[in-house]
Amino acid sequence: MMLDISISEQYCCLIYDSKVVFEASISTALNGLGQQKNSGCTPTGMHQVRACIGADQTENTVFLGRRPTGEIYSEALGKQFPDRDWILTRILWLSGLELGVNRLANVDTMQRYIYIHGCPDNLPMGMPLSHGCIRMRNKDILALFDLVKSGTKVWIHE
Repeated sequence: MMLDISISEQYCCLIYDSKVVFEASISTALNGLGQQKNSGCTPTGMHQVRACIGADQTENTVFLGRRPTGEIYSEALGKQFPDRDWILTRILWLSGLELGVNRLANVDTMQRYIYIHGCPDNLPMGMPLSHGCIRMRNKDILALFDLVKSGTKVWIHE
C-alpha cells in the first residue's frame, strides 16, 4: 500500500495491490516545494505515516499540537480566529525516510510537524494554500484515515 501525492496535480491516491482504492483533491504549501525547517514548504520524497491521530474524535474537531482543543470548527469559530491555521478531524503525521533529504538535521519532515489533515470545508482544494502540510476535505481525511496505518509509505513528488 502506498499513498501517492502529486504536488503539480494537487491530488492524491492510495494504491493497494496495484489498484487505486482512494483518491482526493488536496492543497499543499503556498510556498511550494522544499525540505528546509521553517520554510513553510511541502517536503518531497519518500515518507511514511508515523502516527495516526484523532481516531475517536468527532468530525471538525480542532487540534493544536496534535491534541484536541475541545473545540468543534464552525463558521463562527473561523470568523472569530481568521488567521488560525486550522488542523481538523484527523492527523496523519509524516516522517521522512531519506537521510539528508527529508530526515534528520534541518530537513526533518517529522520535526517540521508535516501532516496530512482536515481543514475547513470552505477552503479551496486543488491549489497550493497550506503552510507546508497537505490539507484535505474532512470527508476525505476520514475515509483515508480508515484505510491507512502507521508505516504506510507516502510518496510526495512534483
